[in-house]
Amino acid sequence: MDKSWISKPRNSINYSIGLNKFLDFAFKNGAVGDTIRCPYPKCGFMKWQTRDIVEDHLLYKPFPQNYVIWDPHGEKEALESSQMEDVFQDSGVQPQNPMEMMMNDAFEQYRQHASNIGASRPLNENEILNDESRGDYNGFYELLNDGSQTLYEGSKYTKLEFIIKLYYIKVVCGLSDKAMTMILDLLKDAFEEAKFPPSVYEAKKIINKLGLNYKKIDACPKHCMLYLGDDEKSLDACKHCGTSRWKPKKKKKLAAKVLRYFPLKPRLQRLFTCCKTAKDMRWHVLENNKDGLMRHPRDGEAWKTFDLIHPEFSLDPRNVRLGLATDGFNPARTLSSSYSIWPVFLIPYNLPPWICMSHTSFILSMIIPGKQGPGNNIDVYLQPLVEELRELWNGVDTYDSSLNENFRMRAALMWTISDFPGLGMLSGWNTHTGLACPTCNFDAEPCRLKNCKKWCFMGHRRFLSRNHKFRLNRVRFNGNTEERNPPLKLSGSDIFRQVEHINITFGSGAIQNGTIKRSRQEPAQWNKKSIFFELPYWESNFLRHNLDFMHIEKNVCDNLMYTLLHEKDKSRCYWLSVRARALRESTMHGIGCCSF
Repeated sequence: MDKSWISKPRNSINYSIGLNKFLDFAFKNGAVGDTIRCPYPKCGFMKWQTRDIVEDHLLYKPFPQNYVIWDPHGEKEALESSQMEDVFQDSGVQPQNPMEMMMNDAFEQYRQHASNIGASRPLNENEILNDESRGDYNGFYELLNDGSQTLYEGSKYTKLEFIIKLYYIKVVCGLSDKAMTMILDLLKDAFEEAKFPPSVYEAKKIINKLGLNYKKIDACPKHCMLYLGDDEKSLDACKHCGTSRWKPKKKKKLAAKVLRYFPLKPRLQRLFTCCKTAKDMRWHVLENNKDGLMRHPRDGEAWKTFDLIHPEFSLDPRNVRLGLATDGFNPARTLSSSYSIWPVFLIPYNLPPWICMSHTSFILSMIIPGKQGPGNNIDVYLQPLVEELRELWNGVDTYDSSLNENFRMRAALMWTISDFPGLGMLSGWNTHTGLACPTCNFDAEPCRLKNCKKWCFMGHRRFLSRNHKFRLNRVRFNGNTEERNPPLKLSGSDIFRQVEHINITFGSGAIQNGTIKRSRQEPAQWNKKSIFFELPYWESNFLRHNLDFMHIEKNVCDNLMYTLLHEKDKSRCYWLSVRARALRESTMHGIGCCSF
């Protein structure tokens, strides 16, 4: 494409014609909806604007002179697409539409088989029929039929495409199954010849054929155990507390508590079935950090230490680094203030930062049911995930569509992300005592305020330089000087030695007279040995648990705002009075209170 117009004056005809051609090209190949990345200097390719706004910007300011390869606007993809069309025309194979590409991703094993027979394209129906070792393909043929069958004569949508778009609207807008069924009934009445599914249930059955389903795992209502393996078929009651597995007074056996688990291996394999995503999974190695600033976890000490300890893992950039995040929320919003479910998410850190922190890149691993949070018993529900992570450490065969080859994909959990109570749940460290700081560990001197019965921590001066004036200041603090050095940074091996003898029984079956059964060798500050120590590399991880400070700041801000607005249900007036008493007490003793 001619790009000489870029250097022309903005009031010339050549510049106007060239700008219109650029906009046509960009909105054809690089648009998201009706917007593209704006090259205007102030927008800096980061803001998405409509055609009129982009045109006004580029008439007001010159087109970037050094922007001659229009990758952010689809030039590279358009070139590759044109080359692929030439290949398809030479081979007599027609290029696929987006729905066929989606179906090909869903049945990734067919692509692997195609690569084995030397074809860099999906298998057709005849090739599948000739392979008798592939088993039953009824679901695949039905999906092919739905993907090629038009909704009605002359429609631009296929049946599968329409169902997916309609279901996407249902999820985004939060419509109920009943509302969607009523909408489908109305559409069937208005368009009698259209091939709409009779109900949402039937629509879900069609979408489920795309793969990536979840497993239902029965759980003890008191968080004691999961019914896995032989227990799934043989037990009707919890083997720890004796609680029935089923809901009472039901004609049909329905589990009292069900864990929804989303298998991890097929979801990680799916990341490599798309050429663009597969290439992005190697971004952390392909894109070097030239200025030394930290913009991604790969620039941090924890990532580099992991590479040094496990060099065989870091040899292949396609091996996946994961972070785990969890927190409780109320799915019914304000309708039920006491119900709480706990989703567990995984974040693939191989991707560039503007992609990996997008909600579309988060991998939902499981949904832990309510009514109350799992607390210290969260390890019971993490069992299937940890087992799968152990298998992924050894690797699983995966097809890389960007390089057109099979490889052994491995995955590792780098750390967890949570608020402070969540850190206590995941790590096992008791965050409700005078030794709440997991960094100081046992090397801390807490102070208990008698009147308000709150803990405060006066060790913050230890982190100052040795000659700092605050270390010798008695009046403004607790009346003592501070001569101690900062606490030693404990390694994973040090933590493991503290918890290796802990042996507890999870769930209500572990509670006797309000105390947890412990072994005598167990430190009182630890509630458990975290299940993540079952991973072969967890002990050597430089950083195991992270605090989400934006989350914590948001909670503090909410508490203050609800208090100022006098929200009765969420007000913190009582705690403000407690703070006032604590402040008076700390002032009398010369103590700076910082734990509230």
